[in-house]
Amino acid sequence: MNFPSNLKYTSQHEWILVNGTSAKIGITDFAQSELGDVVYVELAPVGKKVHAGESLGTIEAVKTVAELFAPVSGEVIGLNDAMKNTPEILNKDPYGEGWMVQLRITDVKELESLMDADAYKKLVGQ
Repeated sequence: MNFPSNLKYTSQHEWILVNGTSAKIGITDFAQSELGDVVYVELAPVGKKVHAGESLGTIEAVKTVAELFAPVSGEVIGLNDAMKNTPEILNKDPYGEGWMVQLRITDVKELESLMDADAYKKLVGQ
């Protein structure tokens, strides 16, 4: 299982890659392995404003349906269009091509409450 050290993590198994005041968000390798084969993804529209913990979309897999939650508050400024036709990239490359939403962060202090890779490893028992 992969736990990139340049990311921050949530207890709901999202990751966030911060670049200034914008960030890419996706689900962790652990989350995609628990979900199984992803078959459909529905993401919040560009322009949607969310608070930390609110839904950014839905991930449907063979086993179950899961929510993608916002790790921090912000506004959706981009979506990974590949999710429409090839949602299975979440299973193949969750930290690269499998990113889901790009967010403009409205409160960077919220990043302080997220986990680093070591803390996330402990959460999932690795």
